Amino acid sequence: MKTGKIKVNLENGSEARPIALLVQEAGKFDSRIYLEIGTKKVNAKSIMGMMSLGMANGDEVEVSAEGEDEEAALDGVCKFLVGEM
Repeated sequence: MKTGKIKVNLENGSEARPIALLVQEAGKFDSRIYLEIGTKKVNAKSIMGMMSLGMANGDEVEVSAEGEDEEAALDGVCKFLVGEM
């Protein structure tokens, strides 16, 4: 399992479009991917879970990935969250 903490840098935060794009990015990988803020942990491949997370620009998020492509999954999702994609 790979984990990393990042600060979210998405201009529109938890609006539907960026969340949908994040779920699409997570769906590219076979690994299980989770995002955690405080005590709330959700599956990054679940649109409903991601919408319920209430993620906002500037939030510190812990991202974890577990599976065959966990390193690439963690890298891809983190890059998306910091606005590098």
